[in-house]
Amino acid sequence: MDRINKQDMIVANVFPSAIRDRLYQAQGNALLQSQIAEQSTNSAGTETETGTMGAAPLADLFPNTSIVFADIAGFTSWSSAREPQQVFILLENIYGALDAIANKFAIFKVETVGDCYVAAAGIPNPMDNHAVIACKFSREALMKMKEITHQMEVSLGPDTAALDLRIGIHSGQVTAGVLRGERSRFQLFGDTMNTASRMESSGERDRIQVTQVTADLLTEAGYARWLVPRSTKIYVKGKGEMQTYWVRKAKVPAPKGSDMKSEMSTVDETNESDGGTSTGGSSGEGIHTLTKTERLVEWDVALLTSLLQQIIASRGGIVKHIKPLSSEERTIGNSGTVLEEFTPIIPLKRFEAEDLQQRQRPSSIEISDKIKCQLRGYLSNVASMYKDNPFHNFEHASHVTASVKKLLTRIVNTDATNGLGKSSNKTTGISNGVNLVDLAGHSYGITSDPLTQFSVVFSAIIHDIDHPGVPNSQLVKENTRSAQIYKNKSVAEQNSVELAWDMLMQDEYEDLRACIYQTKEDLHRFRQLVVNAVMATDIVDKELQTLRKTRWETAFSENTHIDLSGKTEESETDRDNRKATIVIEHVIQASDVAHTMQHWHIYKSWNEKFFVECYQAYQDGRADSDPSEDWYTGEIGFFDFYVIPLAKKLHSCGVFGVSSDEYLNYAKANREEWVHKGESLVKAYVAKYHRQQEDQDGTSDAASKQDSDGAYLLVEGQNGASALNSSR
Repeated sequence: MDRINKQDMIVANVFPSAIRDRLYQAQGNALLQSQIAEQSTNSAGTETETGTMGAAPLADLFPNTSIVFADIAGFTSWSSAREPQQVFILLENIYGALDAIANKFAIFKVETVGDCYVAAAGIPNPMDNHAVIACKFSREALMKMKEITHQMEVSLGPDTAALDLRIGIHSGQVTAGVLRGERSRFQLFGDTMNTASRMESSGERDRIQVTQVTADLLTEAGYARWLVPRSTKIYVKGKGEMQTYWVRKAKVPAPKGSDMKSEMSTVDETNESDGGTSTGGSSGEGIHTLTKTERLVEWDVALLTSLLQQIIASRGGIVKHIKPLSSEERTIGNSGTVLEEFTPIIPLKRFEAEDLQQRQRPSSIEISDKIKCQLRGYLSNVASMYKDNPFHNFEHASHVTASVKKLLTRIVNTDATNGLGKSSNKTTGISNGVNLVDLAGHSYGITSDPLTQFSVVFSAIIHDIDHPGVPNSQLVKENTRSAQIYKNKSVAEQNSVELAWDMLMQDEYEDLRACIYQTKEDLHRFRQLVVNAVMATDIVDKELQTLRKTRWETAFSENTHIDLSGKTEESETDRDNRKATIVIEHVIQASDVAHTMQHWHIYKSWNEKFFVECYQAYQDGRADSDPSEDWYTGEIGFFDFYVIPLAKKLHSCGVFGVSSDEYLNYAKANREEWVHKGESLVKAYVAKYHRQQEDQDGTSDAASKQDSDGAYLLVEGQNGASALNSSR
């Protein structure tokens, strides 16, 4: 009986109820149909209209339908920066919500093809108002999409709220039925399907485009007020030029701080209900009203909170007051510049096998509301210390953080891609779980030390605080106060560390610091990890470049038993610490330019932002040369001499699994795309910049050029265009 019930559930999920009933009826007559089919085969071996399956297929013509294609605009590029689990979390939430709306309006969900949701009104049950129902479904789908993506940006990270639906609708007849075979499905065919698909692909994000046929049906039904003619006709393959229409969106208030366009979100003056019970809920309303920066802060809070749980679990759940460390906190980092604290080897904390096996589950650790409040306050202040630069801003820091998280996740994950499996040896691992001892060795100790992971994520968040939009070389040339303080070396990076660290050491964050470290040793290790990670983002300093190259060759060559001096033999622990230090630095270096190793649309978007930042500096007199003159060739050089070699090093580390291949493949693909399109893109960047300047009605010179020292000490990060470009 259970087996039969499961079969019924599967059939119910695949086929409409009316078709399901016909299938059961056909199944009951299977023997008779088989006999008829056998008798209807003529002596020449030709087949009758029953086909090779023996019985006639279940198929019908549906003359009055409206087909909806809803594609997730921006999904491909968004997913290139995510872990597979995150991709499916998003799709399950979006498709689940669309399923609920479809059920509300009695629309049939045809299928999902990748990131496209296909539905039909008037199938299999006829509907006189199928065009109206299809549009009501689509209008509510747009609203629900906004709610879901704003809510999930807190858990899935940057740019999730920027995802939209792009919907196309066409009305007409379709042929539909059960396409039999190994995986039978109820499927739709015909020109109506093709045209609806064209309406989606030629449409715009967060809009509904319909054909003249659908528009006429809406008008006849009394919904002409929903229609706005598209200003120009579109060309559709096989159809020629077509006049299409936008369907006005339901009237809803735009979320605070959102990027929603008001043009279509408030034009439906009727403010009417589409009937039925709302599929929305109150659970996401608070998130829906947050600004973009606030949503990114909440994402950072959730990410760092989970790492704090792991840190505390590694200490056996102990969190004590750290008053005895107050003197050490006041003096740490005061002996010289930040750069002078840089060390080629950071001794990571080593855990005994028994400690790893008996480590408390992080999920059992409760982080109090007080701690979360301190963390949220700290991160909000960090966000406010980022300047409103086109590239080096808090959104960029969040993208870097997302990449760091992804790479660290690849280290921690254990599967066939990194050579680690599940442990069944009770003496060396956890029964039926991950062998933590093998995992720690595989990653040179990074995965067994959650403080290390926390430090790298923390560094990504704070690494470009107070960036002025010009490179270190310009700050040195201008002889700014920050350049003087940091001795003209890694000016931006040192400043970021000091600003973030000084704020963290304030009394209001004492409880937060107690979660991060409990001992003098952990305090110094945390400081050292942050210093090394942020200093790694200075890729222009030639001395640091030479040092990194030498350290890499020493750590990952066959002669790993020789240290940098070539005189003394290193212990296995020292070798692992050296490798771990280099891996940590490469994680944040790769993440800092992760846009070059992600989908083309992500790369192009951030490349334009960085160009605008450099071009603005030139216009303001804070750069010697026009970046547009060598931006094209500079990018090619940046790929050839920095990005692609860096991606190859990720593979050579041997700890990132398939992510290293993914980063390298995207880097090579983006380089080739840039070779073909880069020159025209640079011209478009320049034209767009000047057009926007004109639209701003002549901004004053005083507004475009800020005091060189600003509210804080000036800083400079890195990345985006040419490694050989002086803009870096």
